[in-house]
Amino acid sequence: MRRRLFVTTALPYANGPFHIGHIMEYIQADIWVRFQRMQGHEAHLIGADDAHGAPIMLAAEKAGKPPEQFVAEIARGRKQYLDGFHIEFDNWHSTHSKENTELSQDIYRKLVNAGLVYKEPIAQFFDPVKGMFLADRYIKGECPNCGAKDQYGDACENCGTVYSPTKLKNPYSTLSGAKPVLKSSEHHFFRLSDPKCKEFLREWINKPGRLQPQVANKAKEWLEGKGDKTLADWDISRDPPYFGIRIPDIKEEKYLYVWLDAPIGYLASLKNYFDSGKARAKGETRSFAEFLAADGTEMIHFIGKDIIYFHTLFWPAMLQYSGYKTPDHVYVHGFITVSGDKMSKSRGTGVDPLRYLELGMNPEWLRYYIAAKLNANVEDIDFDPDDFKARVNSDLIGKFVNIAARSSKFISDRFDSRLAEIKRTQWLGDLPLREDILRSIGAHYENREFGKAVRDTMMIADKVNRYFDSAQPWELAKSQKNDTRLHEICSESLDYFRLLCSLLRPILPHLVKQAERFLNCELQRWDSATTPLPAGHKINRYEHLMTRVEEKQLDALFDLSKETAMTAPQLSPAAAGDGVISIDDFNKIDLRIAKIVKAEHVDGADKLLKLTLDTGNGTRTVFAGIKSAYDPAKLEGRLTVMVANLAPRKMKFGVSEGMVLAASGDGPGVFLLSPDSGAQPGMRVK
Repeated sequence: MRRRLFVTTALPYANGPFHIGHIMEYIQADIWVRFQRMQGHEAHLIGADDAHGAPIMLAAEKAGKPPEQFVAEIARGRKQYLDGFHIEFDNWHSTHSKENTELSQDIYRKLVNAGLVYKEPIAQFFDPVKGMFLADRYIKGECPNCGAKDQYGDACENCGTVYSPTKLKNPYSTLSGAKPVLKSSEHHFFRLSDPKCKEFLREWINKPGRLQPQVANKAKEWLEGKGDKTLADWDISRDPPYFGIRIPDIKEEKYLYVWLDAPIGYLASLKNYFDSGKARAKGETRSFAEFLAADGTEMIHFIGKDIIYFHTLFWPAMLQYSGYKTPDHVYVHGFITVSGDKMSKSRGTGVDPLRYLELGMNPEWLRYYIAAKLNANVEDIDFDPDDFKARVNSDLIGKFVNIAARSSKFISDRFDSRLAEIKRTQWLGDLPLREDILRSIGAHYENREFGKAVRDTMMIADKVNRYFDSAQPWELAKSQKNDTRLHEICSESLDYFRLLCSLLRPILPHLVKQAERFLNCELQRWDSATTPLPAGHKINRYEHLMTRVEEKQLDALFDLSKETAMTAPQLSPAAAGDGVISIDDFNKIDLRIAKIVKAEHVDGADKLLKLTLDTGNGTRTVFAGIKSAYDPAKLEGRLTVMVANLAPRKMKFGVSEGMVLAASGDGPGVFLLSPDSGAQPGMRVK
C-alpha cells in the first residue's frame, strides 16, 4: 500500500545558527524520506524554528533588537545550511506565526474543556532589577548541602545534590547580579497525572514498533514513577515579560510555556504548507484538516535523546485530549561527538557546518559518513577526522566512483559509448539476485539501519572491483580479438554501478543525479535498476563525480593554527583614531566579568597560560599570551574582563573559548585588566 507520511525533525531553538547535531538529525530524516519516496510513498518532511521563550527574549535584548526581528534574522540564515547539505524540507516555518498561535490556543482551550487544566499559586524567585521571574538557569548561589559557591538553581555540580532554587544560600540573579526575592504568582497546570492520561499513555507507549525498546522502557519508568524522573503535573504558563503566545480567555497577562507551543509548531508548519498552496503544487488535494484526520496518515518524529520526556509523555497526551492525531512513531537518536568529545555549541567544540561548506568540502562526504555511522539504536556517533577521510576516500572514491571511472573509458573509446548485452554471468554469481539485494538493503533503510545499508552496498562494490581487477580489461584491450569479452566486462561493471547508484540515492542525491546524466537513465524508483540496461544503450562521456578528502581541508575545518596569543592586539593612538565606530558596533562586543578559577602553564608554549574562567554561567578555557608577566598561582581567584562572544579558536594546545583583555605600551610588560571591587562573574561591561 502507498503510505502517507508526515515526517518532522525536532525544532531548533532560534537563538543561533545550526550546529552539526542539527545537521546530523536533518540528514537522517532526509535520507529516510528520500527512500520512502523512491518506494512510491507520499512523504512530507516538515520543519520550523522554535522561536519563543525567555532565552530568546533575553538574547534579543542583548542584541538590541525586538524578539520578532531577532528570530526572523535567524530564520533567514537557515536556507544556506539546508540547501548546502541537500536537505529537502517541504516546508520550513516558525512557532512565531499565526498558525501556531491559532493551534496552540485551540489545544489549550480543549484541554481546559477536558478538565485537565487547573490553576495554583506558586512562589518563585523574582529579579527586582530585571522585573521578571527567574528560571533555574538564571539563579546561582551556594549549595545547601556542601556549600560550594556559584551553583545553579537546580543541582550542584560539586556534590550532585538536586534541590529547588529556594534552597540555595546567598542566591543571586545571573542576569543582573541582584539578590532575588520570593514572589507568588498563579500558574496554569496540565493534569498529566490524571488517571485517564496515565491509562492512555500506557497504551500508547506499549504499541509495538511505536518507540525503540530503550525509549519505551524509559518512558514507562517516568510514567510509573521510577528512576530519576516521575510523572508530575506540568506547569504550562509563564509570567510577563515573556516572548510567546498569550493564554486565551483570561484577563491576566499570562503566556503559554514554550514547551507547550513548540511541538505544536509541527502542526503549524504543516498547516502553513497546506494553506500556502505548497502542498497543492506537489499534487496534494486535501486540506490540512483532511490530511491529518485521514485514515492511514502517519505522523513520524525524528528527535534527539535529550527531549524524549516531552515527546513520549506531554506531547501525545496533549494531542489525545485536544482531539488531534497522536504520533505513530518517535524515532530517537543519540548525540554526535567529535574525536570522542561531546559536541557543544556554547563551547565551540564540534564541526561548524557553515565553515565546512565555505571551505568547499563536499556535503555528500558528510552525508555518507553520518549515514555509515547511524543505526536504529539510541547511540552517540563520533566524527573522527582521520576516520572520515579514510572512509570517504576508500568507499566513495576507491570503490564506488572507481567502477564508473575505469569502465567508462573503454566503453567510450572502443565501443562508441554503447553497452553490450548484460548477461547473468558467473563473475558475480555469489551475489544474491538484484531483487533480493534491493529487498534486503531496502529493509535496512526502512528500519533506519543506515550503517548496515552502507556496509552491504560497499560489499557489492568490493565484488565488482575485484572481478574487474581479476578480468584485467587493460590486457584484453591490447588486442581487438578480445573486444567481445572486454565489452561485456565493462558493460556489466557499469550496470552494477547503476545498481549501486540506486542503492545510494537516498544518501548521495546530488552525485546520483550526475551519474544519471552520465548513464543516460533515471533512477527515481527503488526498483529502477532491477532490469539491466538494454544492449546498445548509449552512455555519455564520463566526467569526474567526486574528489578525495584532503588533509589540508580537515586542517582548515578545525583551524589547526600555530600558537598565537589570545590577548587583544596593541593599538597605537593614531591607529585607534583611524577607524571610528558607532555605539552599535561597540555593543556587538560582549565584554563580561570573569573569575580566574585556575591558571596553569602550557607544555611547549613560550607565551601562553591556560586560564579556566568562571563566566557566571559556566566555565570557559582561554589561552592568553601573558606568561611573561604573571605567575599562574597568583592569578587564581582574580577577576578580569573577557570578550565572551569571540568565536572559539582551535589551537594546537586545545580550544580557546574567548579572550581576556590586557594592556601594553611601547615599554615592556603586559597588564591584565581588572574590575573594581564588588563586580561579579557574568556581569556585562558596558
